[in-house]
Amino acid sequence: MRHKIRLATAAIISAAAAPTLAQPASRDAAPSAPRSGTPSTLANPAQAWPTKPIRVLVGAPAGGTSDILTRLIGAKLTEAWGQQVISDTRPGANGNIAAEMLARAAPDGHTLMLMDIGNLTISPSLYKLRFDVLRDIGAITTITYSPYLLTTHPSLPVKSVAELLALAKKNPDKLNVPVGLGSNLHLSTLALQQRTGAKWTYVPTKGGQSSVLSVMTGDSDFLFMGVIQTWVHVKSGKLKLIAVSSAAREPMFPQVPIVAETPGLEGYSAGSWQGIIGPGKLPPEIVNKAYGEIKRVVALPAIHDKLTAQGSRPQTKSPQEMSQWIASETARWANVVKTSGLKID
Repeated sequence: MRHKIRLATAAIISAAAAPTLAQPASRDAAPSAPRSGTPSTLANPAQAWPTKPIRVLVGAPAGGTSDILTRLIGAKLTEAWGQQVISDTRPGANGNIAAEMLARAAPDGHTLMLMDIGNLTISPSLYKLRFDVLRDIGAITTITYSPYLLTTHPSLPVKSVAELLALAKKNPDKLNVPVGLGSNLHLSTLALQQRTGAKWTYVPTKGGQSSVLSVMTGDSDFLFMGVIQTWVHVKSGKLKLIAVSSAAREPMFPQVPIVAETPGLEGYSAGSWQGIIGPGKLPPEIVNKAYGEIKRVVALPAIHDKLTAQGSRPQTKSPQEMSQWIASETARWANVVKTSGLKID
């Protein structure tokens, strides 16, 4: 299947990041020196870790879901560890710029990354990476699962997935979908095409905020996007919600159909898995210590309830479970990419 991709004609406006609980990292800051008296080599490195601020790379623009989550849980982790947890946004190339920085970082636990892990599992099939996802990146834990909301501009004359697909088939390549090329959102939308034969045009954007803005202003027609970035605009009437991408109806939107209820799309599901990863050679002792503390923080009522209210499901997979999930998803998306013939230079 051949896919048309055109550049967005409207200017993309980057939203400013929300007020921070942790200060942004300095691009040129020198590594902090170890605490006085702390040995550089330990039999159990987790005993002293962390010994300096922890930089959490975010491979998407400031103000997006990953950045928001980093700042939300980072404040609690700063309290627990006595070291500042810093959100360091390095957007570009579907998160691969930040992921490569992580892969090359010292495996001492002071550089981590928070991202939509689905994007990471897609990249090996689309990009010529200078690192190996399964070798150079190490799982720590997932944080949340969030289904995608399928929303349209309010003026688009559709009220269901079936009507959207019918409109797309009647007007091949006329509808515009804003996506970060090669992202989980892109591939999830592409999977709809593979199942239905509908055709639309993908409009490249620089991140979730830009994609949402493109539909809100009418420059694009519809999109899949996570609940955190979308629901507020659905409530304000600036976006029209027609379906949810989860495998079953969501308690937050019990009246909204899921995509899989549409004839021909039975079994379809997609969504955003936000998670924490580290360098591939990160010592198991640090991995387990980080996992245990992040799991505790995510379970705190103040954090758990806030995530749930925003439409996310707090879920903290163990490092082993997350590693297995990354491997299986990498194989799944490789098949979607191969079938589509999609290529990104």
